[in-house]
Amino acid sequence: MEERSAEMGVKIKSMKFDDFRDNETLETFKKTGSGILLTTIDDVINWGRANSVWPLTFATSCCGIEMMAAGASRHDFARFGIEVYRASPRQADVIVVAGTIVNKMAPVLKRLYDQMSEPKYVVAMGACAISGGPFFLNSYSVVKGVEHVIPVDVYIPGCPPRPEALLYGMLQLQRKIETENIKSRKLRTAKNDSK
Repeated sequence: MEERSAEMGVKIKSMKFDDFRDNETLETFKKTGSGILLTTIDDVINWGRANSVWPLTFATSCCGIEMMAAGASRHDFARFGIEVYRASPRQADVIVVAGTIVNKMAPVLKRLYDQMSEPKYVVAMGACAISGGPFFLNSYSVVKGVEHVIPVDVYIPGCPPRPEALLYGMLQLQRKIETENIKSRKLRTAKNDSK
């Protein structure tokens, strides 16, 4: 490197540790084990993941109609990077649980969640997915919230929530994805696998 820089007429001179004015920051970087390069790579990876979210279709009741409306031309998910709803869990990043989950459907939902590749996210859309909705009190077969089956990242309240609410919830999920780093992603994965 020094030979090439000498050929170009540029002389590179290293700085002594004592001459550098911000030694505390250098020591902090050495102790934490994270560098500037990893932070930049995290930002690029998170930008790509946040702006290309592929949801899995999982609509069991009236919230599914609002989810379809959010993908239509009036609201247009595609402008936010939420392109096409996938039918296969192996091609999806996020599962939007829209509607009532009954006890017979819970193992199917868990299997679909387990088949998704990491990192995977869950959005609970509507009162039925969040808390069992109006059906929980008078029925023995309704699950009281999808968080009893799989871990949930974003809750979207409403009965049914409007397409604008779903768009806002997906934007919040994108903000959450942008704040992750490699260490927090590994911790999150380990915590979800233990459930």
